[in-house]
Amino acid sequence: MHDTLQRVFGYPQFRDGQEAAISAVLAGRSAAAIFPTGSGKSLCYQLPALLLPHLTLVVSPLLALMQDQLAFLQRHGIAAASIDSAQSRDDANAVMARARSGELKILMISVERLKNERFRNFLQQVRISLLVVDEAHCISEWGHNFRPDYLKLPDYQRQFRIPQALLLTATATPKVIADMQAKFAIAPDDVVTTGFYRPNLNLLVESVGGQDKHRRLVEWLGGRLGQPSIVYVTLQKTAEQIAQHLSRNEIPATAYHAGLPHEQREAIQKQFMAGQLNCIVATIAFGMGIDKADIRNVVHFDLPKSIENYSQEIGRAGRDGQPSDCLVLANRDSLNVLENFVYGDTPELEGIRRVLDELKGAIPDGQWEFLLGPLADQSNIRQLPLKTLLVQLELRGLIAPRYAYFAEYRFKFLVEPEVLLAKFEGERRDFVSAIIQTSSRARTWATVNFDALYQQHQAERGRVVKALDFFQERRWIELESKQMTEVYSLLVSDFDPHALSLELYAYFAQHEVSEIARIHAMLALFATEQCLGYRLARYFGDEQAPERCGHCSVCHGQVACLPEPPALPALDQRDFPGLCSGFIHRHQEHNGHSPSAECLTRFLCGISVPLFTKLKARALPGFSALEAYPYADVREWVAAWSLEGQAA
Repeated sequence: MHDTLQRVFGYPQFRDGQEAAISAVLAGRSAAAIFPTGSGKSLCYQLPALLLPHLTLVVSPLLALMQDQLAFLQRHGIAAASIDSAQSRDDANAVMARARSGELKILMISVERLKNERFRNFLQQVRISLLVVDEAHCISEWGHNFRPDYLKLPDYQRQFRIPQALLLTATATPKVIADMQAKFAIAPDDVVTTGFYRPNLNLLVESVGGQDKHRRLVEWLGGRLGQPSIVYVTLQKTAEQIAQHLSRNEIPATAYHAGLPHEQREAIQKQFMAGQLNCIVATIAFGMGIDKADIRNVVHFDLPKSIENYSQEIGRAGRDGQPSDCLVLANRDSLNVLENFVYGDTPELEGIRRVLDELKGAIPDGQWEFLLGPLADQSNIRQLPLKTLLVQLELRGLIAPRYAYFAEYRFKFLVEPEVLLAKFEGERRDFVSAIIQTSSRARTWATVNFDALYQQHQAERGRVVKALDFFQERRWIELESKQMTEVYSLLVSDFDPHALSLELYAYFAQHEVSEIARIHAMLALFATEQCLGYRLARYFGDEQAPERCGHCSVCHGQVACLPEPPALPALDQRDFPGLCSGFIHRHQEHNGHSPSAECLTRFLCGISVPLFTKLKARALPGFSALEAYPYADVREWVAAWSLEGQAA
């Protein structure tokens, strides 16, 4: 073990916790490594992978994390590869062939890859020594960033007969750790935690009114020009506004968020890593997979989403061990925005029932096909909670994923059709000709007609797609695929949709309560009279942190009293019919009935759900008119009006 550490990785010794986690894995036991961000969790699977007899399968939620780790492994001569959606079918097949032959030691995939029946069949043919779950807190419904597909990983471990698992995370509370242990049968002694206290981080919370935040940010960063810094905000538009504000005040800054093109995001990351750019204003899209040792400042201009997110985001500072500052400009102004993210993800009972009715419609042939977007529109459930709903149906044994395919392929010629045809002879030429002849041509693009190809030429869909991929690789065509269609098997057909929809609604309602509580726990942390470093460490179950760090804002005598947002007129003074009548009328025209109190509340609070796009609700006068009010207060007001309307 020590020889491999020095010979392959070039490290003279293990870092704190690494040896204990690696020893557990090499002894044949499942384990969990819960280390702060930047503390070397990855080595806990990379080193054992070289010493275990068979493949190590790594499941990660982020492509960026996979690519960075893959590059590191390949630099060290370790046989590692990934399968991702950006690869061609031939590239993916080549990786699978290397895994079958035993050449590969490490295979990295996203959790979504396991939904593919063909890929699951491949895993049945491969001997796997170790399942590694990166960002393992995603498996727990009590954790932040819960990923529904992660819930199925324990089942997959059993299905593929993987003898042991290693869970890796930087942010797990005692409750989440207990959940992870139970799901993967990990003994308490094999949960390795190294503590969450980072002595080089100066945790600072300043109580700043909404109007003063811009001034204070410029003042604070102005004294740190040239130091690598990240400013975190909640919304994409805020990232753009703050970056412009800083630049106007002679602090060069660049916005980074998921709304930017992929190439632009990559360019910004590279500039930041190379020191050509020192200040990034970002949503939480920035930082995952960034391993820059000398980030000196992390500022939360807006409140983070949770204590776990806060811990993860400040964990990007000071990885070189040098003192670094982490500042929160705290008030309650953005509290409604954070809470509305949660409320918008809770499906209505009617929406859940619509999904179950759709599932009932699959009974004749036992196969359920759907496009996620249209199903989200039809049920008025956002896509992430809809995925959670599907996983809950899987866990209850009602459905099982089979595969997914693109319903529509279209192409445009980069060479003349005759030139393409001339590349082939005999039956293959006839086959290519059939693809061209049956495709419906517009001015530039041609859409493939799979039905006509099968009926007229007995051409299987798989062969057609493979041919199109080949044409694109040869640069004879440009190919686009759209409308990802999910295919599930229906395993149980005699379920009661009414009872099950109530059960699932209760599940989502409980999740909503726990997520709102998570936000308020974060507010309590920032307003604490205890040492911030100590309080943060205790939240994660770390009892080794000193009671006074001596260098946080509380230890400096500055306890933050978070100001309330400005007082608003009482809701009783607002004009309910004036705000809602246009939306109610449009909803009745479209759906044949009035909107529910929950739907009206979301309209008034400006929370986007699929139905609002269809109804063009954003253009109506009342949309987001009450976004400054707490959601629960608006819901109560709307419910009272609804009752009055019924009584009248």
